[in-house]
Amino acid sequence: MLRVNVVMVIIALLAGCTMVKRPLPGPAQPAPDPVVQQRPPGPLPPSTRPAYNLAGYPKAAQEGYVDGCETAKQSAYGFKDKKRYAADTQYQMGWNDGFSICRGKRQ
Repeated sequence: MLRVNVVMVIIALLAGCTMVKRPLPGPAQPAPDPVVQQRPPGPLPPSTRPAYNLAGYPKAAQEGYVDGCETAKQSAYGFKDKKRYAADTQYQMGWNDGFSICRGKRQ
């Protein structure tokens, strides 16, 4: 009889251990979207602007490529000039190309 009681106590203790609720970790905060962040208008100073070999492309396409590529790499230089993107097809083409090419290299 004593053996049965000891076994029942052990089973009750083990069952109680499995019912302890532990708090689940909260959802992770999403990273801020670099496209939404704004930087002051105008080109970056030459000393800080990342260098890419884009010789032969129009200036607007070069600037768009750098902005798109840096956005894809989520660097501090990532930027999308929304007004210029909507109005300047060269900038738009450069931004799209830079973003897609540099995003592909990251993955």
